[in-house]
Amino acid sequence: MPALQDSIDAIRIAAAAADRMKATDIVAFDVTEPLAITDAMLIASASNERQVLAVAEEIEKDLYLKAGKRQPRSREGLTEGQWVLLDYGDFVIHVMHQESREYYRLERLWKDCPSIDLQLEHAEGEQEPTASSEA
Repeated sequence: MPALQDSIDAIRIAAAAADRMKATDIVAFDVTEPLAITDAMLIASASNERQVLAVAEEIEKDLYLKAGKRQPRSREGLTEGQWVLLDYGDFVIHVMHQESREYYRLERLWKDCPSIDLQLEHAEGEQEPTASSEA
């Protein structure tokens, strides 16, 4: 059974918030088959501890304001800023320092799960126009 549309919509709101805060490598997986306890996982990277915390805070704010006042059931990793986990029950969000993400490689755990189209405005890796390319 695929992830509930409500979970997918919330994951997209979270992904947009992460993207707005310059998080990188934002991916999400439908994990309903291997995990009966949650629908989806979102993973995003940030380049330093301060950015990890800022991304997590922006995600929480947007999910509260735009997704029916959702609040995480639990929040972990806020003191270290290396890996913040936000557990919303139906979905889980990981905001990871780039080094931690490379070390733990969570994607390998979910590689057989369908990915969720996050419908971000720009594709991952797409460059912003520069002054020289606009001329």
